[in-house]
Amino acid sequence: MAETLAHSHAGEPAANRRISYGLIAEFDDAHHIIGAAATAREAGYRRMDAYTPFPVEGLSEALGHKDIHVPLIMLAGGILGALAGFGLIYYTMVLDYPLNIGGRPLELHHTWATFIPITFELTVLTSAMLGIVGMFALNGLPQPYHPVFDAPNFDRASSDRFFLCIEAQDPRFDIVETRSFLESLGASNVSEIELRK
Repeated sequence: MAETLAHSHAGEPAANRRISYGLIAEFDDAHHIIGAAATAREAGYRRMDAYTPFPVEGLSEALGHKDIHVPLIMLAGGILGALAGFGLIYYTMVLDYPLNIGGRPLELHHTWATFIPITFELTVLTSAMLGIVGMFALNGLPQPYHPVFDAPNFDRASSDRFFLCIEAQDPRFDIVETRSFLESLGASNVSEIELRK
């Protein structure tokens, strides 16, 4: 991960400079966080995230998040599961151990309609399992520590406060301009998040 030096410390000796993760703004309600995220997106900020005590409808869209990866992972899992289920039944009942019951012709061993239940079950199971694994991997979970945990009042993100964080890796990030921008959005508090050494 590329680390960005906070611009406000540019005049300090390199040994005294703090490495900044970004700025985090605290808001009082869900309407403010949606408006702030949408305004930040319109202003050109792309590396940002929001933290809320409950799901806020419309916040993902305001941040510009589009979930296309998990559905694609689940589609791939469903296709693999269907092929594996059908292939397993075909191999066991047609190729490896065909049972000739009642003198049926050999081509009747491949009665595809009887293969549907196992194929369906493995399609659903594989799709769901890969979806869960993909969601955890894409979210970076489990994550016992994140720099925003050190932000002032961040423990209230699970009860009654809403936070918008703009990362220092954002191309538009400037610690002075971004701070004044977040304050202009009506944030009750704007804090710098420092990376631990």
